[in-house]
Amino acid sequence: MTDAAPTQAPRWVNLALVPAVNLLIAFLISGLIITAIGEDPFKALKFLLIGAFGYPEATGFTLYYTTNFIFTGLAVAVAFHCGLFNIGGEGQAYLGGLGVGLICLNMGGWPFPLVLLVSIAAAMAFGAGWALIPAYLQAKRGSHIVITTIMFNFIASALMTYLMVEVLIKPGQQSPESREFEANTWLPFMHEMLQWIGIEVSSSPLNFSFFMALVCSLLVWIFIWQTRWGYEIRTVGQNPTAAVYAGISPARTIMLTMCVSGALAGFVGINEIMGVQHRLLLDFTGGYGFVGIAVALMGRNHPIGVFLAALLFGALYQGGTELSFEMPTITRHMVVVIQGLVILFSGALEHMFRPRIESFFVRRAEAAE
Repeated sequence: MTDAAPTQAPRWVNLALVPAVNLLIAFLISGLIITAIGEDPFKALKFLLIGAFGYPEATGFTLYYTTNFIFTGLAVAVAFHCGLFNIGGEGQAYLGGLGVGLICLNMGGWPFPLVLLVSIAAAMAFGAGWALIPAYLQAKRGSHIVITTIMFNFIASALMTYLMVEVLIKPGQQSPESREFEANTWLPFMHEMLQWIGIEVSSSPLNFSFFMALVCSLLVWIFIWQTRWGYEIRTVGQNPTAAVYAGISPARTIMLTMCVSGALAGFVGINEIMGVQHRLLLDFTGGYGFVGIAVALMGRNHPIGVFLAALLFGALYQGGTELSFEMPTITRHMVVVIQGLVILFSGALEHMFRPRIESFFVRRAEAAE
């Protein structure tokens, strides 16, 4: 007679309750810090929420940041399912933006649908190509993916600096930027699309790429949980030895996973370069690749969770700007501290409270049997 399987805590405990507790602790500590500098934490929270969702322009900015975090969060999540820690989203987004910029600089006057399709293909190809090199080094040479992806972030930054200063800079100017793209290569802004159906809202950077982020979330769910490739990725991530016995090549799966991850990160270039900046420039990634790590961790590597976590960080980015304006004693650096606490408890310390929470529900389940 076999032993009964151990009682497990309900799935929603790990997927929803544990992240909520970690987030609550981060906000409680943030409130203590705000109190220590002599400000009212509830007033600060009010300004934070108003700044993030209180009026249409604020909501537009929040969803604009959310779009970038969805792309980078999905990129990290896909890699996690294969047991890979892709810290190179920043560099992959940089190269994705380079691909988008090259297309837009050279396809002015072409029909917009064709420009859009080619730009998406370029963003994915450049991002995937930049991720493929660390993937090959991990799969074939044993180099650790964390080290190589970090290094490739700096290489991408150096490459972009050279190209913007020496090659792609607009002639006759000092700022390292390309010339502005022709208008037919721009993604439509959300306020423009709403005007087409008679709805007037304030302008914001939110653009058509937000819908791309939602489509990518759906496609990632289908890819990871409904396809043979997703099954192989999850198998390699759980047990590479068992994957080999099942006829799955870990090396091939690692390279496939990192290409998909890099392609998703490359979509940041669509949002930033084609959707907002309309030119190539330095530092357009703005740290989105690194925040994507926390987004994936908080979202439990699931597209729905990634969307919710991305929305949270988008609100922190936009609401934090409003907060530092309305309460000058809470500087932008203080807002970064709040964001850092959320990242700390969602990432490095995410397991601090999990054992106690899970054991509580396990005991309840055992008592009910």
